[in-house]
Amino acid sequence: MSKETFSIEFAGRTLTVETGAIATQPNGAVVVRYGDTTVLTAATMGKMATGDFFPLQVNYEEKMYAAGKFPGGFNKREARPSTDATLTARLIDRPIRPMFAEGFRNEVQVINTVLSYDENASGRVAAMFGSSLALAISDIPFDGPIAGVEVAYIDGKYIINPTVAEKEASSLELSVAGNINAINMVESGAKELSEEVMLGALLAGHNAVKELIEFQNEIVAKVGKEKAEVELLHVDEDLKAEVIAAYNSDLQKAVQVEEKLAREAATKAVKEAIISVYSAKYENDENLSIILRDLAEILEGMEHAEVRRLITEDKIRPDGRKIDEIRPLDAEIDFTPRSITHGTGLFTRGQTQALSTLTLAPMNEAQIIDGLNDEYKKRFMHHYNFPQYSVGETGRYGAPGRREIGHGALGERALEQVLPSLEEF
Repeated sequence: MSKETFSIEFAGRTLTVETGAIATQPNGAVVVRYGDTTVLTAATMGKMATGDFFPLQVNYEEKMYAAGKFPGGFNKREARPSTDATLTARLIDRPIRPMFAEGFRNEVQVINTVLSYDENASGRVAAMFGSSLALAISDIPFDGPIAGVEVAYIDGKYIINPTVAEKEASSLELSVAGNINAINMVESGAKELSEEVMLGALLAGHNAVKELIEFQNEIVAKVGKEKAEVELLHVDEDLKAEVIAAYNSDLQKAVQVEEKLAREAATKAVKEAIISVYSAKYENDENLSIILRDLAEILEGMEHAEVRRLITEDKIRPDGRKIDEIRPLDAEIDFTPRSITHGTGLFTRGQTQALSTLTLAPMNEAQIIDGLNDEYKKRFMHHYNFPQYSVGETGRYGAPGRREIGHGALGERALEQVLPSLEEF
């Protein structure tokens, strides 16, 4: 593929896309330049369908050289991704994941590498644009494109892809993504704003998204590849009809057991009994593994369909509650001695519990953030941990995973808005 260059003016900066220049072996690759930010995005698809889920991996890799900086610390090689890089990867993952066909099981990796970084030209926006475009021009089956922007709100005006100074002055920090027809991802932190202002921000963001999608469509029309024919996981419809007719009532009864652990045990027992019947029925069939794979998908779909039916038709939840009825709530303070910890709270909602512990320290204990932006100190940190024992299961223990980092950041963003300022406290 020969080098092609495309360019538009967008939100006060030049947005340039190059294809065919570097990274020619992935299924699709683009270099996105937005202002002085440069991101290389490569999208690659595995040759064969694997497993019973869609293995999509999205990475956002920050290189310190992109900001003209030398890595701090003793180890000068890359370590695990920063919290910001992890959150950016999750931000990109959410709007592109729904754009793959149901039943698609080939592994897909979308790797965004920041080559140069301008703090006033969002690397997140460039990487999300590049992720969508690399998939769209590739032969990977992707029902895109999508795009995303950041929105600020200052003095009654919406600003698309604000600068650092504008973000600091804004009462709203909004990321919005979607396709040409609708929004499919929103993440936000804000002061107390009216619904009218928030709705206006979403509309302003989506209008900007449409502009980016039209630009992508122009590029795809010129350099896009024909989409590959891949195997999609489709269950045997005759088997599905047979299982539903014979066992749907049994699964319905199990799903409606009110107590959570008992409901899970009852549902598991019904599924295992059905699988046992079909394992024996087809034990000499060379396609037994495919039949059991289809059966697992069918049973999962039956369970989901029954939960949905209960809520939409019967207007009750699986545990017997009405749709506007909350579980019993309980809150407790000083769960651990106040003489040692600075504050603890235990919140219980039904069988879900959250234990929070607060620690105060002088400002010289603040976390030093040394990333692509200028070094700064972070005084408020909200950490979220989801131990496997909280759902009665065993599992991996180690450093926090992407989901724990992401959920911690969501809580932090909400709480940060109501904390006293540094001058006050």
